[in-house]
Amino acid sequence: MSDKIAQLADELRKHLNDAKTIAAKADDEGRDFTDDERAAVTAAMAKAQDAKKALDAAKADGAVRDAIKDLGDAVGLVDAQAEEKNRREQAEHDGYKAGTRTSIGETFITSEQYKDLLSSAPNGMFAKDMRVQSRPLGYKQLVTGLSPTSGGAFRTEDYRGLLVGPEQFFRPLTLRQLVTGGTTTSDQIEYARVTGWNNAAAPVPEAVTAAALGSGNPVVTPAQAGVKPESGFSTVRVTTPVRTIAHWIPVTKRALSDAAQVRTLIDSFLDTGLEEELEDQMIAGDGTGENFEGLANVSGTQTQAAVADPAGKPAGFGRLLAIRRAKTKVRTVGRSVANGVVIHPNDLETLDEISDMQGRFYFGGPSGANGTSPLWGLPVIESEAATPGQAWVGDFRKAILWDREQSSVTVTDSHADFFVRNLVAILAEMRAAFGVIQPSAFCKVTLV
Repeated sequence: MSDKIAQLADELRKHLNDAKTIAAKADDEGRDFTDDERAAVTAAMAKAQDAKKALDAAKADGAVRDAIKDLGDAVGLVDAQAEEKNRREQAEHDGYKAGTRTSIGETFITSEQYKDLLSSAPNGMFAKDMRVQSRPLGYKQLVTGLSPTSGGAFRTEDYRGLLVGPEQFFRPLTLRQLVTGGTTTSDQIEYARVTGWNNAAAPVPEAVTAAALGSGNPVVTPAQAGVKPESGFSTVRVTTPVRTIAHWIPVTKRALSDAAQVRTLIDSFLDTGLEEELEDQMIAGDGTGENFEGLANVSGTQTQAAVADPAGKPAGFGRLLAIRRAKTKVRTVGRSVANGVVIHPNDLETLDEISDMQGRFYFGGPSGANGTSPLWGLPVIESEAATPGQAWVGDFRKAILWDREQSSVTVTDSHADFFVRNLVAILAEMRAAFGVIQPSAFCKVTLV
């Protein structure tokens, strides 16, 4: 509709300009219109009038359509275009990009850095005597995801090209999805760790006297003075440094020319390897050297002792009870709401194999849907970083993973004798820090 209005406006302007040109010529010569000029001006004005009427009608139609649209939006009528927009926005929120998933490897092979690297090689092939050095490609949100609101960078991708079976070598990692994500511009983070609190909230009567508390005879009481109770927190200052997690893999120069293979190598090994070590550090880092202070080594967490299997119940039933009691401790003692369970694969296997006296499995059995069933309504995080025979139940939102600076992927042959061996190194690294804000929101469960 806007195109039609513009066209009619141009037509109106043309006819008016034609009439003005003829009139200006007659005025400049100080004479009246000739018969031909008068006829031409009359015709131009008639066409201008027609264009003006059509323009007014088009504007009126546009106003009506806008009113219909506004009314439809007001009562919840959404057209197909709006639905498509909503779908795309939801896809972005879920870590996708406009209907397609974009991994770190795919982002790298479509980057200017990779294109520049290939353009330096004749026909995209690296000769054995060519030097290779790419500019680092930074990912500000390698930890928190390529999408600002999601974990898109760490999603499992539909791998193409050279498939090397990452599922056979790497475990799925989900702990980062439960912890609070943050960013920092410092190499050292200082935060307050909550070690205790006193909730003194209570109903308070209105003051019955203007006298100060403790004054007068008899002495004015807090209730008479309308004094509100004071709650308080006990905190300690904790400083945690930003750590670097990095590794590299060797590839041939021939493989470097294959974008699909480069993407798979980055996604299947480099990206997944960073994820794996990151989760290991968040759970079991001992805080020494370059390690995080992981959850298992933070003081102030709660404990839940093993529970024996009740009489008449199948073997392993006591483990389920212990996890449930830990969930209660997180709620009643830690004053938090648990949002996950971290457990070693061996212990999860034991729970999956629990069956009743008729041999019916508690958790789906061998024909159940692929995936881990929740325990007591909590998502299960299967991690080899957990100590066998132990599990963690907690509100993982009370732990923060800070992303520092840009993480990067770099390609170079400037390593050892790689240049003469026609090899290059692909390096991935990230810098991050981890901290537990409220240790009492976590409970270590002894299963056996």
